[in-house]
Amino acid sequence: MAKEKLPYGLWASQVSPAMIGGGIRINDVQFSPDGKTLIWSQSQDGKTTLFAQQGNDAPWDLSSEYNPSGAVGYGGGDFVAVNDGVYFADRDGRLYYKSYGAGLPAAITPQFGGCAAPVPVPTRDFVVYVHTYEDKDVLAGVDSQGREWPVILAQGADFYLHPAVHPDGNLLAWVEWEHPNMPWDGARLMLMSLKEDDQAILLPGQVAGSETQAVFQPIFSPDGNKLAWLQNTGEFDDLIVMDLLSGERTRLLEDRNLLPPAWVQGDRVLAWSADSSEIYFLENELGTVTLNKVNLHNKQEERIDTQPYTLLEQLSLSPQGEIALIAQSPALAPRIIVRSENETKVVMRSQADTLGQAEFARPERVSWASSDGVQVHGLYYLPTNTRFTNDGPPPMVTAIHGGPTSQVYNAFNMDGAFFTSRGYAYFVVNYRGSTGYGRSYRDALKGNWGELDLQDAIEGCQAMVDRGLADPNKLIIKGGSAGGYTVLNALVHQPGFFKAGICSYGVSNLFLLDMDTHKFESHYTKSLVGSLPEAAEKFQAWSPVFHAEKIRDAMAVFQGAEDGVVPPGQSEAIVRQLRANRVPHVYKLYEGEGHGFRKKENLIDFYETIDQFLKQYVIFSA
Repeated sequence: MAKEKLPYGLWASQVSPAMIGGGIRINDVQFSPDGKTLIWSQSQDGKTTLFAQQGNDAPWDLSSEYNPSGAVGYGGGDFVAVNDGVYFADRDGRLYYKSYGAGLPAAITPQFGGCAAPVPVPTRDFVVYVHTYEDKDVLAGVDSQGREWPVILAQGADFYLHPAVHPDGNLLAWVEWEHPNMPWDGARLMLMSLKEDDQAILLPGQVAGSETQAVFQPIFSPDGNKLAWLQNTGEFDDLIVMDLLSGERTRLLEDRNLLPPAWVQGDRVLAWSADSSEIYFLENELGTVTLNKVNLHNKQEERIDTQPYTLLEQLSLSPQGEIALIAQSPALAPRIIVRSENETKVVMRSQADTLGQAEFARPERVSWASSDGVQVHGLYYLPTNTRFTNDGPPPMVTAIHGGPTSQVYNAFNMDGAFFTSRGYAYFVVNYRGSTGYGRSYRDALKGNWGELDLQDAIEGCQAMVDRGLADPNKLIIKGGSAGGYTVLNALVHQPGFFKAGICSYGVSNLFLLDMDTHKFESHYTKSLVGSLPEAAEKFQAWSPVFHAEKIRDAMAVFQGAEDGVVPPGQSEAIVRQLRANRVPHVYKLYEGEGHGFRKKENLIDFYETIDQFLKQYVIFSA
């Protein structure tokens, strides 16, 4: 059937705002230690739920009205599975236990602060976890029945991550770091003994890492003889295995892209085989993540076939050798898969496969040389719709990711599909500062935030225009948080280059960000821009709010009313300037939303507003 020719931006799309708003976010998946139960965490419409499944039985809800959400930093580390039940951190700040059988969850910690990353001590009725209260983070422990007051196991560092317990329960490993570092800049891997009687610390010691070397995900081998972890010592990362008796260390993998940025608790990219002879690992190859394993004895590697999936997360391995993952591809929405020797089955889908794969654009990996001679990376998506077509270069939405220490992967992108199915090209800029391209590429943004990200966005757009892939008169820039900061700077420093900007909870005032943001990022701006008062001139020069009178291009601004990372005042200061200067704009403040939008009605409104905004100020505008 021939396609109908229709102007770009006016194509009827099956990717509706309601479809996006009704989607499910999958947070984690784990096997119980005996492999008999699969547990996962999923969120929809602002509510997180734990589900369990055994064998071929239907999954059931474990958490009822509770809201399992790690409450340290940006979250994560929601739960840990044990053979008879699950421990989870609730949004109310308490740690709970819920058996797989009947009964409600039982609180085992008092209600103060926040918990994350629970880990049971297998030989005792004891649970270790990360706790935060009044900006003090610690490693804590509590008896599994909650009969006693929790005890502090480790304190003194600013942050704690990845607690791991030895199979015999007598050793505890974790990652810790201090300001002004972020965890990917440098951290320490610590190891200590636990007393049998009162869980007090005996002789904690640093195993690896430093102020300039990051470490990630310590895991003990099932036989108890070894400790493995990831370590960044150069451009890329190494997998280290240490013999716990001799202290001998083996660099099992070297100079590979293995270590993701630790924005949240509970990320897992490593897993031991049940016989302790192999380590399974996820590797990022320019935005495509693959599953592999390596043999400890001969260092022989094997790529495990997980086609057609291009992004794999939250690796979990059962004693029986089954592999559970969150998996997705550009045309397949995130789902939980379980891979055995004979088959790969889908256990749960984040969205129904109502749209054929032909409705989704496949990204092309693109790169271009910056004006200062650096190769910069991105992904380009053509307008894609099975019913409509048009000639000539299309309008293009340029997407700037947040973080800024982050990356957009070669994976399912519902935001991108919303635009490509309506006749827009969609261009992702993995600007300098992004992860996945080496430490030098990531660290290039230090001291240059606002400058290099903007340069890479502008030059990347121009490269797409020069290749005939975008209409130079219909360019749009879109981003949230740090990406919103780039959007604002683009409209301030390059007025007229973009026809319109879409800014969600964007940073507009670096001074306020430095003073008001949460603990985790309270020194992040120093690294990215500079220290006050010495860098005050730079802060002023690259804070969009002080130059907002230069904005002339139409803007859509979106903000969560309860955002503690970038508070509403940052967006409202920009909106006041837009209103005063009579710049065409819309502003939406969403009640009950924080740093990112979760509620279905707000997501629907967000995309409906964008669709109308772009038609008015880009598609129908001269």
